[in-house]
Amino acid sequence: MILDLFAGPGGWSHALTVLGARDVGLEWDEWACKTRARAGQLTIRTDVAVYPAWIFSGRVTGVIASPPCQAWSMAGKRLGLLDQPLVHQAVADLAAGRDTREQLLGACADARSLLAAEPMRYLHALHLVGEPEWVLMEEVPDVLPLWRQYAAILRTWGFSVWSGILNAADYGVPQTRRRAILLASRVRTAGPPPPTHAQLAEPDSLFGPGRARWVSMAQALGWGRTDGPVPTVCAGGGPGGGPEPFPSGSRKTLTDARDRGTWTPHPDTELALASRGEGPDWTARPGENRPADAPAPTFTAQAHRWVWSLRSNNQTNATVRRADEPAGTLFFGHRANECSWIADTASGLPDGEQRVAPAPVKITAREAGVLQSFPADYPWQGNKGQTFSQIGNAVPPRLAAHLLAPHLNKPFNPDDFTLAA
Repeated sequence: MILDLFAGPGGWSHALTVLGARDVGLEWDEWACKTRARAGQLTIRTDVAVYPAWIFSGRVTGVIASPPCQAWSMAGKRLGLLDQPLVHQAVADLAAGRDTREQLLGACADARSLLAAEPMRYLHALHLVGEPEWVLMEEVPDVLPLWRQYAAILRTWGFSVWSGILNAADYGVPQTRRRAILLASRVRTAGPPPPTHAQLAEPDSLFGPGRARWVSMAQALGWGRTDGPVPTVCAGGGPGGGPEPFPSGSRKTLTDARDRGTWTPHPDTELALASRGEGPDWTARPGENRPADAPAPTFTAQAHRWVWSLRSNNQTNATVRRADEPAGTLFFGHRANECSWIADTASGLPDGEQRVAPAPVKITAREAGVLQSFPADYPWQGNKGQTFSQIGNAVPPRLAAHLLAPHLNKPFNPDDFTLAA
């Protein structure tokens, strides 16, 4: 079996399914377990820190571990950095067969910090019977020193090991999510998979295959396709004034607006995004349209254009990315409803003219999941906060598939990870 510690809602598991394999996930969160169940993934609902590791001895090929990142993440208080010496001590002790977790836990500023040592408890138990064949671990960048400690121990056990920072955008994920990765194998030389994407497209050369441009949010979400989804908008009148296309306070998509006659795509171009403008005869003009791979979807109203960007939260230091770029790192937690699409001015207004930008639009769970490289119809369970928390904590399946494929001797097929529905 493949053992998946802290399995979450199934980022690693979905990647394995696409590659024709399965894992057994250990997960405590109730709603993550329900999501996994709806996705058809095998799960033991348990606390990874108390489940007996020896029970898996003699049947494990691979171990996956993505310990909770809340103690280390920049989205939290980062008390894990204060606890790091204690976590290093726990790892060293567990690797030697000594369980000092209870004593060390009492000294931790954040009890979750010590969860990063739990994979070593399982690895030590499995090492006693010559397992596993390979190990994959993922965490936020600040955990890299801990992964290097794991790497030093695993090398003494006969593993080839690589540890470092990878950017999910370099592997086709529409998000610049940087993560500390550990790869270890008993049967092959460990190393990161070759990147498939770059910030700027790179052509093929004598030195190897080229790389595609990073996948933008607009591409991933299917904006710019007349047959695909478009962003949701809040009622309250178009940017140019005039009657509301929907009753006050309603939340509809521009597909609905088109059906009501307020949005008319030109027949021989693909419209990225347009909004009702001034006057009853307004329609989207061909010159205002953009193809699917062009920059950000826009609100268009006569001479003025609104460009949509994604703002990570309401804080002053929030990451803001245009829709023709990958998203910044998605993290939600207690700020699940602060990640919003905001409209910015992309072209100047005539002298003396003023217009009010459309109100921010909260990101939907479907959009957030797609930007994490989950399929659009992934069966998330729970309310908004529970769903967004799962998405923010999950490993991007597309990145996971790149990491897993060599250990499974399976080819990676990008077409298996089409994002937009």
